[in-house]
Amino acid sequence: MGYNEVYDRSIADPEGFWLDEADKIDWVQKPSKALFDDNAPIYEWFSDGLVNTCWNAVDRHVEAGHGAQAAIIHDSPVTGTKHRISYAQLRSRVARLAGALRAKGVDKGDRVIIYMPMVPEALEAMLACARIGAVHSVVFGGFAAHELAVRIDDCTPKAIIAASGGIEPGRVVHYKPLLDGAIEQAAHKPDFCVIFQREEEVAKLIEGRDYDWHAFQYGVEPAECVPVEGNHPAYILYTSGTTGAPKGVVRPTGGHLVALNWTMKNIYNVDPGEVFWAASDVGWVVGHSYICYGPLIHGNTTIVFEGKPVGTPDAGTFWRVISEHKVKSFFTAPTALRAIKRDDPEARELQNYDISCLRALYLAGERADPDTINWAADKMGVPVYDHWWQTETGWTIAGNPAGVEALSVKVGSPTVAMPGYDVQILDEGGHEVPAGTLGAIAVKLPLPPGTLPTLWNAEDRYRKSYLTTFPGYYETGDAGMKDEDGYLWIMARTDDVINVAGHRLSTGAMEEVLASHPDVAECAVIGVSDTLKGQAPVGFVCLTKGVNRPHAEVTAECVKLVRDQIGPVAAFKLAVVVDRLPKTRSGKILRAIMVKIADSQDYKMPATIDDPAILDEVKEALQGIGLAK
Repeated sequence: MGYNEVYDRSIADPEGFWLDEADKIDWVQKPSKALFDDNAPIYEWFSDGLVNTCWNAVDRHVEAGHGAQAAIIHDSPVTGTKHRISYAQLRSRVARLAGALRAKGVDKGDRVIIYMPMVPEALEAMLACARIGAVHSVVFGGFAAHELAVRIDDCTPKAIIAASGGIEPGRVVHYKPLLDGAIEQAAHKPDFCVIFQREEEVAKLIEGRDYDWHAFQYGVEPAECVPVEGNHPAYILYTSGTTGAPKGVVRPTGGHLVALNWTMKNIYNVDPGEVFWAASDVGWVVGHSYICYGPLIHGNTTIVFEGKPVGTPDAGTFWRVISEHKVKSFFTAPTALRAIKRDDPEARELQNYDISCLRALYLAGERADPDTINWAADKMGVPVYDHWWQTETGWTIAGNPAGVEALSVKVGSPTVAMPGYDVQILDEGGHEVPAGTLGAIAVKLPLPPGTLPTLWNAEDRYRKSYLTTFPGYYETGDAGMKDEDGYLWIMARTDDVINVAGHRLSTGAMEEVLASHPDVAECAVIGVSDTLKGQAPVGFVCLTKGVNRPHAEVTAECVKLVRDQIGPVAAFKLAVVVDRLPKTRSGKILRAIMVKIADSQDYKMPATIDDPAILDEVKEALQGIGLAK
């Protein structure tokens, strides 16, 4: 069956389609049906089935005779260590940790916060929670104490599992003082904490509350897998909300298993036993879906990489990992590739490695500009598939289903909707717009399995955030269009569509043009207030290493390029050169904050920012062109 037949069946017969996929998962008790819609528009999948995530991700592979296969490869250039953990070893490690949690009173439905860097123990903690039916909430390691406290108060964990520290190039991030500060600030107090001590950073434990990772597990009875209902939350993952209060996305167990298992072959085109690598972090949704759960559920080997695309030790580290561990399918963010391209524009480091094992590169997390896609395809010699999804959905909304049928790539488009996603482009009144017209991207309800059914303890907020603007639809918050072939084009977050003298323009389209300039390594375009036109675009460009021309020359060329390719309607007159762009730790550019700085408005320092000092640099650059007074 080709893509069209698969997709059409998922829309015409979702019940049959997803029950067939559910057969590929081990159930303790099979669900009586796929979709439960009696509480629409709140939908659930496989609600009355009984299942266990850890069994499907670990035990069943051991039982099937694959215990000796590597489940996890830990590759840590920052500590200079590498090691493999087999499925059999993973099972005993996870069962022991789960047994220790259970012995301290953690039961089905209890919450556990996990605050760890990129070490295998982070995955073991996630799987141990899943084994006993506890609901984990991973908080990005090194998050500020206040942000951690907010999450502690929202999900009221019985326990917190943390590491003593994270290793960054040239420094150790001390997690324990942040954890102590968060618990002090939080109204809710966990019963106990488990601390994984790292050689580089041994933390002081608080007697009676904190337990050493190894001592905690000593002499306990390993735990068996506890069956949970299909609609039981597997985890809560906080994503930033527009109001500043984080939104706790709930991931339901049954749909999560079924959907992720489907994606591994059909989207990422890997077979069980092959090595899959997502260069992300367990603190983000990509880390949940494609470092921990997806690859293990499908019986792949997953790589846990503790390093950076450049500087650990150089711009060749990704190529080394792919070559050394025989990676078949590789997933990263465009930001990572832009960092490599900026450091090593000719990809000379790549000549030191054989990456012929690689089938394809997958990009997601932000818009992938054509320049980066073309550079990667040219240098790596493999297809580059951009795909688009969100923390809320947990897996691909639009992508290229390479394992079903590799569709032709249109650079700049994440290709087409995946099974179960009836994606439509709507105008402000909720009506579908013609092909080629910019509008709000919405998905007709119900969303497919594995997507969020609600927000943690906040159903009203869930309805208001996602379901009320377009009744009967899930509002993605992104703007874009579909072309004549049904390919989706994601142009911007809805609030990144700027209105210049009555013309709705996409900042994403302008960024695409700027990125095509040979001296530009990375860029961002924002809309700032303009008394005459309502809004006006401003471009920020980071230059490729080795470019020594006057900045005014480069920016003049950038302005001309946008005016030539998008037209005078864009009113694009202002561009500045900056050393770096303000980003979250996951690589998303903080455009909304940049707008506030440009418009001289107050803003709240985002918890996820990589380096707050960059905001001062942005302000200085903007003041140089008469903004940010």
